[in-house]
Amino acid sequence: MPVAIITGASKGLGRALAEALAARGWDLVLDARTPGVLEETAAALEAYGTRVRALPGDVTDAGHRAALVAQARRLGGVDLLVGNASALGAEPLVRLEELPLDGLRRALEVNVVAALGLVQEALPLLRAAPAGAVLAISSDAAAEAYETWGGYGASKAALDQLVAVLGVEEPGLRVWAVDPGDMATDLYAAAVPDDDDPRPDPASVVPALLRLLDERPAGGRYGAPALLGGGR
Repeated sequence: MPVAIITGASKGLGRALAEALAARGWDLVLDARTPGVLEETAAALEAYGTRVRALPGDVTDAGHRAALVAQARRLGGVDLLVGNASALGAEPLVRLEELPLDGLRRALEVNVVAALGLVQEALPLLRAAPAGAVLAISSDAAAEAYETWGGYGASKAALDQLVAVLGVEEPGLRVWAVDPGDMATDLYAAAVPDDDDPRPDPASVVPALLRLLDERPAGGRYGAPALLGGGR
């Protein structure tokens, strides 16, 4: 069966995608920072009859990244690498004049440096897969100027560029960045805790991601709402 590595997989979009893949029979290697929640997620997904390996840790740790890929190798390889782990840089978000530089460094380290590090670790297995793919979760803040979202948006814009270049450098793979749009996630609640407006459940975005896997369009940046509507 195909094997996917998913970071930030214990909750939100990561868990929703993991569940959809488990229902399709994929074997999974899951990452998150909170062991208890990750273990609960893994136990729930094993009910689908798939093999699930849950490794709590921080994606900025090179040893942890190597362990994720090693687990996938034991399951048969890496067919899909999903970079969903993210850091905001400040919680709640603040204007650039107040953004702690250490927070910006953390956002860049998680959202860009660690994302590339995991790709580098997994590349030999992705290249060997029959249909290797990399899926990076981006944000509309990467392309639009929203007050207080500057640090996070800058990190996601850098991620988008890495994805674009990786797609050129690795023509044998499919490499996508996806802006999932608004979602009701813990990340958003931490970013803007005073915003009580209802937002879509992350599970509503999963069909857009599955469409990419099913149809394997050209690499590049996609918006989930357009994918759900039949476009790009």
